[in-house]
Amino acid sequence: MTDAIEAEGLTKRFGDVVAVADVDLSVSSGTVYGFVGPNGAGKTTTLQLLAGLLDADGGSARIDGTDTTQRRELTDVLGYLPAEAPLYDELTGREQLRYAAQFRQLDDSGVDEALERYGLVDAADRRIDGYSTGMRRRLGLAQATLHDPAVLLLDEPLNGLDPQATRTVTDLVATVSDDGTAVLVSSHDLATIEEICDRVGIIADGRLVAEDKPDELAGGVDDRADLEAAVIELTDG
Repeated sequence: MTDAIEAEGLTKRFGDVVAVADVDLSVSSGTVYGFVGPNGAGKTTTLQLLAGLLDADGGSARIDGTDTTQRRELTDVLGYLPAEAPLYDELTGREQLRYAAQFRQLDDSGVDEALERYGLVDAADRRIDGYSTGMRRRLGLAQATLHDPAVLLLDEPLNGLDPQATRTVTDLVATVSDDGTAVLVSSHDLATIEEICDRVGIIADGRLVAEDKPDELAGGVDDRADLEAAVIELTDG
């Protein structure tokens, strides 16, 4: 059976700098996979490669069987939410989702369902520039999943969120994965990653240095250690 996310020897260079080096990934449907590591480790670049936003200098990757070089076909099976959600502040939440639906050549029938699912009904007809950070993140998730993608890539979706908003977003991620979507989430919030992810990959200097269940990674350091201790040890701090 084909995994929802597959990467083999994925490599990206910017001049003399190797941002991603020979990364192999395999993520099955319905799995929440955490991608962690220091700033500049290559997390965002890897997600952009998987999203087809950057061309790889080596290796290959597929999303639900679709090669990431096939950008038009990729949009049908992939949802991608960058660290800064691509929203138009002058639109209302409802207008934003209608615009996204039209862009994907979908009818509007899923917009109301998405607003309900992501808890945005009361704010649907308010301008986005009045939304809180948590509301913007939920709207970004609604937009990224409007077409029921096989794979969802999330780059730092928990940045700037208070504990309640963090819980809301992580609950939504769990709901999406329960529906069969493979979710790859990059975050510095290691406690939350340890809680919600089935597997975690640790990246440093562009290389995937470890990959396992969160408790197995922590246990490899010390029986009393947590994921943060594993990340610190495996990335030399």
